[in-house]
Amino acid sequence: MGHTHTDSFHFLRAWIADPRGVGALAPSGRALAELITSDVTEATGPVIELGPGTGVFTQALVDRGVREEDMTLVEFGSDFARLLRARYPEARVLCMDAGRLSQHHLFEGAPVGAVISGLPLLNMGTRKVMAILDGAFSYMQPRGAFYQFTYGPRCPVPRAILERLGLKATLLGRAIRNIPPAAVYRITARPARQNRRGVPALAEA
Repeated sequence: MGHTHTDSFHFLRAWIADPRGVGALAPSGRALAELITSDVTEATGPVIELGPGTGVFTQALVDRGVREEDMTLVEFGSDFARLLRARYPEARVLCMDAGRLSQHHLFEGAPVGAVISGLPLLNMGTRKVMAILDGAFSYMQPRGAFYQFTYGPRCPVPRAILERLGLKATLLGRAIRNIPPAAVYRITARPARQNRRGVPALAEA
């Protein structure tokens, strides 16, 4: 795995056009990709990836046994979306704003086992972050989880947002070898939360 010079060019061009929306000058490295996908297996079920960019995390998911047809890749950048469709032709690639997840009927029921996020949440406002998380958990299995990385010193989702949405965050680990070093958080539902499909959401055992 690892990105090519072409992938770096795609990221640099996207960052120049929208630095707050892209949030990075280059694709994530192998260490971070392995960490953020470490809980996911072929048995996880459907996976949503938010902001996949050039597909570094996507390839890590494939390497862990996730079938392309079980992946929904939500990418706002049209150039990235075209690249993803070429690289992962069996995956569902949606060129859309991740903040509008709840406005689209992406699945029947709540089958999603994991959401992998490469979005720069620290660059987003409170309402946008809430919309992304609420939309993602509306499709989530009771024991599903949302995985988010950050270059910051703490969870990029403030405690107030987590409490309001009935969620909790735990540190999954740190990818020290990534440039820059990054941390990954696992976000899960508290027992009282109900997703929008009417399935009780339980905290992980």
